[in-house]
Amino acid sequence: QLQLVESGGGLVQAGGSLRLSCAVSGFTLDYYHIGWFRQAPGKEREGVSCVNSRGGGTNYADSVKGRFTISRDNAENTVYLQMDSLEPEDSAVYYCAGNPYIYRSCDFIESSFTSWGQGTQVTVSS
Repeated sequence: QLQLVESGGGLVQAGGSLRLSCAVSGFTLDYYHIGWFRQAPGKEREGVSCVNSRGGGTNYADSVKGRFTISRDNAENTVYLQMDSLEPEDSAVYYCAGNPYIYRSCDFIESSFTSWGQGTQVTVSS
């Protein structure tokens, strides 16, 4: 069973940066795509970024392109989301999730993600 634990959330001013971490256990990252999703109060959960199972391929929502960077450290079994130039609209609970369907590229289809972390809160003040 894949387990994921997010960390690194917090309160930051607009224009600032945060780096979220997703520590993965139970399986090595070679067997899962890892995605980041977020959910703001009163809004549906949305995909933010995704990285393919063996590195190389990434995917970003249009709203974060050029500001967020996803990376993975297979030796540490950890995936990171570097968030720069943060905006108040980025405030949300951020979740990482594992997708075992690695025969196709990582995407934001939630039903593809079979394991989820508990989330970490990101708040960006204006």
